[in-house]
Amino acid sequence: MCQIWGLVDLVFKLYILIMIVYAVLSWVPSLRGRWSDYVAMLVEPVLVPIRRVIPPIGGLDLSFLVVIIVIQLVDSNIVLQQKYTSCFFQ
Repeated sequence: MCQIWGLVDLVFKLYILIMIVYAVLSWVPSLRGRWSDYVAMLVEPVLVPIRRVIPPIGGLDLSFLVVIIVIQLVDSNIVLQQKYTSCFFQ
């Protein structure tokens, strides 16, 4: 069970990294290429429902921040505690 929680933690951290890459791509258009479409395919399905509730305000997309905060909260309050419990208290 320890390895499963470790894998979930890794997936959350990688997804946050992918979201940061997506944000940088939106700020620096010269970095875009065919590969950026794949990054968008991973990030946009999560951002679209949040944008329906919280639309961009003055060009600032708050949905990005909301998703990162929620992932961090879930990771720190659920995943890391379960990982700690399953790895050290077997």
